[in-house]
Amino acid sequence: MLRAMDAAVAGLRAHQGKLDVLSNNIANVNTFGFKAQSYSFKDTLYHTTNASAQGTTTTDKTAALTGGTNAAQYGYGSLTGSIATDFTSSTPSYIGGFNASINGSGFFITSPQNIVAGIKINQENTTDAVKETTNIMKTTGFNYTRVGQFNVDSNGMIVDSNGNFVYGYRPDSFTDAKTYGMPETGYNKQLVPLRAPVAGTNVVNPTNGDPVTTTAAMFQGLPSIPIKSIEIGNDGIVKAIVEQEVQTSGTAGKITKEISIVIGKVAIASFQNQEGLMKAGNNTFTTASSDNTGDVTATEPGVGATPTLMAGYLENSNVDLAKEFTDMITSQRGFQANSKVITVSDEILQELVNMKR
Repeated sequence: MLRAMDAAVAGLRAHQGKLDVLSNNIANVNTFGFKAQSYSFKDTLYHTTNASAQGTTTTDKTAALTGGTNAAQYGYGSLTGSIATDFTSSTPSYIGGFNASINGSGFFITSPQNIVAGIKINQENTTDAVKETTNIMKTTGFNYTRVGQFNVDSNGMIVDSNGNFVYGYRPDSFTDAKTYGMPETGYNKQLVPLRAPVAGTNVVNPTNGDPVTTTAAMFQGLPSIPIKSIEIGNDGIVKAIVEQEVQTSGTAGKITKEISIVIGKVAIASFQNQEGLMKAGNNTFTTASSDNTGDVTATEPGVGATPTLMAGYLENSNVDLAKEFTDMITSQRGFQANSKVITVSDEILQELVNMKR
């Protein structure tokens, strides 16, 4: 009798947990980049009144002495089984402007901290290199997001909607970029927070307009060069329009000219097991060295198996309202059924108490 009440209370708690998950999904039906969660139950411990036992026979097994018996058990209700995140890509919506959606699996890399020196990523396909890169990506304190709502702050930094710095690779030239990442000895990429070049930087040679090779110093310090407009392409390359004085061959001398420059290319993080990520709110996920995400890579969009971007788009929530409301109905009925068991148990206890009269 009391066990029945305990089982019903456990069932109430489990169904309340599922309702909490469902309500969170429904609340985020219009949240860009939101990934719905699913809830499952599992049964609890069991009390065994009779164990399973096989029958006995004679030595030569020609006759049965006793018959076999099956186990007799009753349980103590249900518990939370798992809460899994559905990382299925959702339909993108065109927003325009400085926005981008990942056309496949992967995450933009962001951080609330500006690691000016950059993070040297070894992308060689060797066991040690993969292990090294994975350790860097898991322990640096990055946030990972599917929402590419970008803008430029007052310091010329590329930031997301949370104000976190967006990480990527610097170009080797402002106007004629061929490689990204500014390679260093022993490493083939340097992951850095993207930003516009500092004020006073010549993005082209002022005398002949030839491309200028970039250096790390051109992207550090304050303030940054004024940006007239900015955009991102499907290949992840961030381009901007700036002004610079250049020498002309005529009598006009120096003139101020609008020049299209490359600020950098955003990086895409890919996880061996993205379901192992932890939700951290604000459309972000976090990871740690001890989690179940497996190996991590940070590559350029469209390189190898890394997907390209959809410039101007943002990914919608993948919440299916029809499924959520159907699950809510079944969860509500399950909650009511467990409540009824508590009511019946209470009535039986009351009858037991009344027996003394």
